[in-house]
Amino acid sequence: MSQNIPLTEASTSKFADIKEGDLALRIHYNDMGEGEKIVVMLHGSGPGASGWANFHRNLEPLVQQGYRVILMDCPGWSKSDPVVSTGSRSDLNARSLKGLLNAIGIVIPVHIIGNSMGAHSAVAFALANPERVAKLVLMGGGTGGPSQFVPMPTEGIKSIQALYRQPTIENLKKMMSIFVFDPSSLTEEMYQTRLNNIVSRKDHLENFVKSAEANPKQFPDLGHRLSEIKAETLIIWGRDDRFVPFDIGLRLVWGLPNAELHIFNRCGHWAQWEHAEKFNRMVLDFFSH
Repeated sequence: MSQNIPLTEASTSKFADIKEGDLALRIHYNDMGEGEKIVVMLHGSGPGASGWANFHRNLEPLVQQGYRVILMDCPGWSKSDPVVSTGSRSDLNARSLKGLLNAIGIVIPVHIIGNSMGAHSAVAFALANPERVAKLVLMGGGTGGPSQFVPMPTEGIKSIQALYRQPTIENLKKMMSIFVFDPSSLTEEMYQTRLNNIVSRKDHLENFVKSAEANPKQFPDLGHRLSEIKAETLIIWGRDDRFVPFDIGLRLVWGLPNAELHIFNRCGHWAQWEHAEKFNRMVLDFFSH
């Protein structure tokens, strides 16, 4: 895609039919840029989430620096197929990513940026496919398990659960206000777009609730296996994350042998949104050195 053409969700939107073991799904993804170096972005959970909604402030700098960027909508989100996850959703998403990369002919190692659920999925992918990973960027997730300092489930996770049970604009605004440190950056247009995404795919909502009922531990603790991941890893966290407390980031930097950690002050669960310019500079520097 030409660097002079503005990036839009519609112009980059694509679908792929994936087959990975017994997994057969139609996956939606956004594909932009023409570089030989590839960055995959994996979004977080929560009603109405998507790759584009999670990362649209972070795309142009990567494309302008010659990267091909792929946003995968995980199974059960946005325009990807619905699914009920009775096992590890981290592994389900990792298998889906492998299937997507195979389907679109990408065999070289890729950089992976994962936010929250996407970070859990990136770790699961790296454990299962170490030869296909270049570098990792993990924000607000990466391994399950409890915080040592904050009661679990956290305030943020409780708000997500409430929104799944009752997808109202009031519950959405409550969740989003906990999502970020400064809610004044959230617009009515953003709220409405997210709500539209939610109500347009009630099957995703219902399946998420069914999944949690079938297996409450959708994101198992992989802390005991982190030492197996040799890829260089940049861990980024918000000091004020009310979904996944930053001591989980300390567990990651302790367990991953080639990791470094950056903590943003005055930042919640969405570092790539709240501190987009600094985040983009850090990621570009990390990938290029």
